[in-house]
Amino acid sequence: MTTNIAEKYDLRVPRYTSYPTAPHFSDAVTGDTYAQWLEQLDPKTRLSLYIHIPFCDSMCWFCGCYTKIVKQYKPVMDYLNTALDEVDLVADKLPARFSAQHLHFGGGSPTMLKAEDFAKTIGRVKARFDLDENSEIAVELDPRTATEEYVAELAKAGVNRASIGVQDFDAEVQEAINRIQPFDVTKRVVDWLRKYGINKINMDLLYGLPHQNMDRVMSMVDRGVSMQPSRIALFGYAHVPWMKSHMKMIKEEDLPGSEERWEQVEAASARLIELGYKQIGLDHFAHPDDELSQALDANKLHRNFQGYTTDQANVMIGFGASAIGCVPQGYVQNLLPLKDYTKCIEEGVLPTGKGLAYKGDDILRGEIIERLMCDLEVDVDAVCAEHNADPAPYRAELGKLDNLVEDGLAVINGNSIAMTEKGRYLVRIAAAAFDTYLDQGQKRHSRAV
Repeated sequence: MTTNIAEKYDLRVPRYTSYPTAPHFSDAVTGDTYAQWLEQLDPKTRLSLYIHIPFCDSMCWFCGCYTKIVKQYKPVMDYLNTALDEVDLVADKLPARFSAQHLHFGGGSPTMLKAEDFAKTIGRVKARFDLDENSEIAVELDPRTATEEYVAELAKAGVNRASIGVQDFDAEVQEAINRIQPFDVTKRVVDWLRKYGINKINMDLLYGLPHQNMDRVMSMVDRGVSMQPSRIALFGYAHVPWMKSHMKMIKEEDLPGSEERWEQVEAASARLIELGYKQIGLDHFAHPDDELSQALDANKLHRNFQGYTTDQANVMIGFGASAIGCVPQGYVQNLLPLKDYTKCIEEGVLPTGKGLAYKGDDILRGEIIERLMCDLEVDVDAVCAEHNADPAPYRAELGKLDNLVEDGLAVINGNSIAMTEKGRYLVRIAAAAFDTYLDQGQKRHSRAV
């Protein structure tokens, strides 16, 4: 990527894991609103469940998640009991017993839970929702705190996918982000997972970190691939110290510039493809026989708050402080801080802090954006036809993309747009052309690449 292109498109845009995006949620959506939405769900609706465990035993300075640092287990145990009470609260609002095809544990670090409490949590969920042998139970795993006994208990509890945070294997980079995790520590946990039958393994890698250069990024990719994960997410580090104060511990002068970030992501992506992975959308890679690759080939790839997914459920229910859910009527997000979340649960009230009710053409625009993010192309007229909508206003948005076309980053054919391979990493900018909310929250978003 040439310097002028890298600088020209060094913009801040949403990641589009939802539309409208989270900065536009408001307290107009309350617990009472959410209760009504849950009561209106069709019992045949497909569900996906998410449980947020907002604790770690140390702060990684690159982290953009909501998390609390704890050194004792009691706060974790107290929180877990509260979250399990929320499971009951939500299930009681539903008009029937529902089936869940996905159960995802995120954080923070879900492996802060003791193994027996992890099993207890899955048991409580199964008491209120139907999960079967085809349901995916996934956990984000921190190799620094996992033991073989712990991994064995995860497998026994039904976990069948693990997502491992790595970021980078280089010692200097790890020190700069306050996450010391030698390669051997990660490799040992991957071996344990496979030993106990958890063969679906995701791995998160980051570019754009302090002290990263091309050699280190390529080494990071090669060492990650040596463990043969099913999927690799190659994310760009989002430096937003005005939102996450701990990021101020990372010196900005140690961060690669916009042109270096371009070079890093392009070279790392090319290496992953060379090593047999299929590129999925913006930043994911998967083995050709992985379900994510198959979903891409079948035009069934989706995107939600966990990134690219095979999850076909149109409802996600989030449990835990700050957890986000999505139902046909809109989005909901649970309260922060923990004390406010806990107080609601103790009072038997759904802990909704904010959300967004769909209005106007939100759903249609969201589908255009999702298809563009997933497939790197979208036929505007086809999406409008599915919604019985006049395509004229959406065709007009294509005019906002003339710069991308002129720079060889996108191609407009009639009323369809497709990103070129050169423009893949700018798909978020193309998606932003259809985002009518963007100007209201632009300063809160991360860099395009």
